[in-house]
Amino acid sequence: MRILITTLLTFILFSSSIGQTAEEYYNKGVAKVNLQDYRGAITDYTKAIELKPDNPVPYYGRGYAKAALQDYRGAIADFTKAIELKPDYAFAFYNRGHSKAALQDYSGAIADYNKAIELKPDISDAFLKRGYSKAALQDHRGAIADYTKAIELKPDNPVAFNNRGYSKAALQDHRGAIADYTKAIELKPDYPDTFFKRGNSKAALQDNQGAIADYTRAIELKPDYPFAFYNRGYSKAALQDHRGAIADFTKAIEYNPDNPDIFFNRGYSKAAIQDNIGAIADYSKAIELKPVNSDAFYYRGVSKADLQDYRGAIADYTKAIELKPDYPFAHYNRGASKTDLQDYTGAIADFTKAIELKPDDPDAFYNRGLCKLKLGQKDSGCLDFSKAAELGDQEAAAAKREFCK
Repeated sequence: MRILITTLLTFILFSSSIGQTAEEYYNKGVAKVNLQDYRGAITDYTKAIELKPDNPVPYYGRGYAKAALQDYRGAIADFTKAIELKPDYAFAFYNRGHSKAALQDYSGAIADYNKAIELKPDISDAFLKRGYSKAALQDHRGAIADYTKAIELKPDNPVAFNNRGYSKAALQDHRGAIADYTKAIELKPDYPDTFFKRGNSKAALQDNQGAIADYTRAIELKPDYPFAFYNRGYSKAALQDHRGAIADFTKAIEYNPDNPDIFFNRGYSKAAIQDNIGAIADYSKAIELKPVNSDAFYYRGVSKADLQDYRGAIADYTKAIELKPDYPFAHYNRGASKTDLQDYTGAIADFTKAIELKPDDPDAFYNRGLCKLKLGQKDSGCLDFSKAAELGDQEAAAAKREFCK
């Protein structure tokens, strides 16, 4: 939060009605604020108010000190009193808006920023803060307009470019976001969050190499940045660098051991390098932390099936289906594991459900056809081979030629 103390002092110097003692207490409060002795400042501002209760400026100063101590409700009360005594007090509206935003009263904050801008339309920070509150309410287009105005008034403000980039990214304008993040970095090259966010937008555009470079820079600037490790790991996995991804996910877990998504993704990368035992352990941890994660059950089932633990796989696919009944891949893979256990009737039921959910999947038709052949249902099986062949499955076409003469 920013307050122009010089504005307060100017008001005092031109206000001859303030008593000398009240002015001294007020000026002592200003000096303490500048030394970040906010509690001492509050004491002095309170004394000034006692001696001159009709002067808005000490209320304003005390509100600032309270806000600095995160007593936002107390700050709002003081800013409100200052506004009652001086209804055109632009900075009181601005700072009251800031305190309301800190309490997540974004609509109230916007109303105060509106008034501050009406009274003093050249306060760039009022546009900046109003943009932040609009973004918090998911009005990203409105936020972008405010950030743009803040930039017009103060072109060297990296926060305005950073925040405008964030709102552009929220609207899927990742190229525009990258341009803003790049400008923010040019103005403030040591801010890790901007590199992190630019990395996110690059990853969204599938520029994973560029994303990795930005996440790496964010980590250099902030070595305990778990989400930068996590997202870098995700981009490495997208480039099939699963060992590098595992290293990053592991580092992210050190800082954030209760995040199920990190365990899940590390498990996925372990499975990709055929470490199914390690993958199962990670999927199990993800499930422990988030028992309603259908994907964790599904992929743990895949790893169990790869280890020929078909009954364990079926149990996991079943749980995934309980959590997400319209999960075609879980139905399909459960059918595959039932096939491996020679439960062809059960497999046909699962392949049928998979087809219902995903009717353009040739594998489900092909494998259902194989199961039907095992049960002596040649005609029906051949119809499945035909459908799979129509969908482009060459194995099904070959099976049709071999078995359906």
